[in-house]
Amino acid sequence: MTESNAKSTENATTPPTKQKSGKGRWVKLAVVMTGLLLALVVGQTVEPDWLVTSASIDVLEDDEGLYTVERGKRVAVESVLDVAALETLPAAERGGLIVNDGAGGYERVTATRHWGFWSLLPAVMAIVLCLVLREPLIALLLGITSGALIMSRFDLTEDVLMPVLQSSSAAGVLLLYLWLLGGLMGIWSKTGAAAAFADWASRTLVRGPRSAKVVAWGLGILFFQGGTMSTVLVGTSVKPLADKEKISHEELSYIVDSTASPIAVLLAFNAWPLYVQALIFVPGVAVLATEGDRLAFFFASLPLSFYAWFAVLGTLLLALDLNPFAGKGMKAARKRARETGQLDRPGSEPMLSPELQTTDVPAGYRPSVWEFAVPLLVLTGVAIGTFATTGSPQVRWAFGLAVLSAAIWALVRGMSLRDLMDGIGTGLKGVVVAAIILMLAIALGTMTKETGAGAYLVAAMGDTLPYTVLPAALMVLTMAIAFATGTSWGTFAVAFPLAMPLAVALGESAELDKPILYLMVCFAAVLNGSVYGDQCSPISDTTILSSMTTGADLIDHVKTQLFPATLAAVLAIVCWQVVVFVFC
Repeated sequence: MTESNAKSTENATTPPTKQKSGKGRWVKLAVVMTGLLLALVVGQTVEPDWLVTSASIDVLEDDEGLYTVERGKRVAVESVLDVAALETLPAAERGGLIVNDGAGGYERVTATRHWGFWSLLPAVMAIVLCLVLREPLIALLLGITSGALIMSRFDLTEDVLMPVLQSSSAAGVLLLYLWLLGGLMGIWSKTGAAAAFADWASRTLVRGPRSAKVVAWGLGILFFQGGTMSTVLVGTSVKPLADKEKISHEELSYIVDSTASPIAVLLAFNAWPLYVQALIFVPGVAVLATEGDRLAFFFASLPLSFYAWFAVLGTLLLALDLNPFAGKGMKAARKRARETGQLDRPGSEPMLSPELQTTDVPAGYRPSVWEFAVPLLVLTGVAIGTFATTGSPQVRWAFGLAVLSAAIWALVRGMSLRDLMDGIGTGLKGVVVAAIILMLAIALGTMTKETGAGAYLVAAMGDTLPYTVLPAALMVLTMAIAFATGTSWGTFAVAFPLAMPLAVALGESAELDKPILYLMVCFAAVLNGSVYGDQCSPISDTTILSSMTTGADLIDHVKTQLFPATLAAVLAIVCWQVVVFVFC
């Protein structure tokens, strides 16, 4: 081809490409404007409905009066209302009341407003725009804005963002994931501790990418506390080793995410059982009568947590390169990393800044593997120790002492205070975007709850399902709620008070031979569906933290893990249906 022909060809092909790109931008802008306009119209024209539900609770009495136990703590019951008096109140005023059901039992009433299927608009808009725009910050902000328009809160800063930023959740994000986690990673980057650990592990523990992934999987099992603690511990521990062995960040983030909440379900020696048991009391059901009975029911149901089993085992197969069902995206990421050494997709936007993915050791300073191991041991020891003594891991104490030990160790070994503070500053800058995304995810979760998305989905399911399809319906329902809200525990609070009485009623009406086994299946479906939705949602804290600590692109992580996680969910539904048909 001659030079003139080449130029002619280039000129002929370039304009359509630009035109296509420009057209795509206009389409995305049109989608955004349509969503915001819909939210504004809904807020001005649609009257919200109120969903009033009641759930039986275990009310006890001692010398100080009536009380309930919530998350292991005594909560006084200030007043109890009669059912007849409750009926005289408007729906909006019934939320949070405790009533005497007239038969010696007690119920907590919940009143939630929702705008029908429009309640899902903020979550759907944020999730879709995350996947389309690949800009989580913008997508989350637009999702929050649409929710504010639905509720006619036009001052986005004062009425929406400020209350969230003033909350304990936002303060916890700033303290833990910006200052403490960022500071620790910055110190490790400055001292070269992470690279030293990777070199040591490569010589002693690892013989290639597969064994490195198995180490990551094993750490996920070891740190079985679940949720944010597990993702942060495993991600920060294994990333330097995985990077050295050329493991794609998509694979690594999936291993970290898929062994966080799923293993917390199976090795439930954590805060999960105590929280869940308070939500599953059903009067007249002996196995749910007392707190001890409900805890025993929780642990007896664990073998039926099929999604958690498939997720953990499937992740092990992925680590061993033996999983043929990992999905096209995950296989492509593995091939790219092995053949080219590119740990991220070209054009991706990793959640960690480039500064934290390299080392900047001062001249004359010798990195030591102990500078990585000691803070990690302090962090793990404090977290597990406080859980063993208080029943709840004090994660902030753990990270605070880990940062302190890392700083002292660096100073003792000869690093100047100026270099240490420079490393901490670099760490803070490296995680600031991820911390902001986490805070916006909290704001969106609050907005989704206030618009009643979960309440609408619960109401839409109804109570006329045949008993045979209830487990599958509960799984799909909780998957949707958790995916839209980004929280498993919030989904538990919405779904369990509906699911447990419904399962009892359907089991009795069907005259099942083993109604308790059927109840366990339904319980496991809610538990596992919530975990799936939380694990896969792009607005979930564990999803964001898995991406941040492993240096992955958030949307790449979401897209590549959807296939294997959904496959595990489908297999779980099949297993529950087999149990219901064959054994109940």
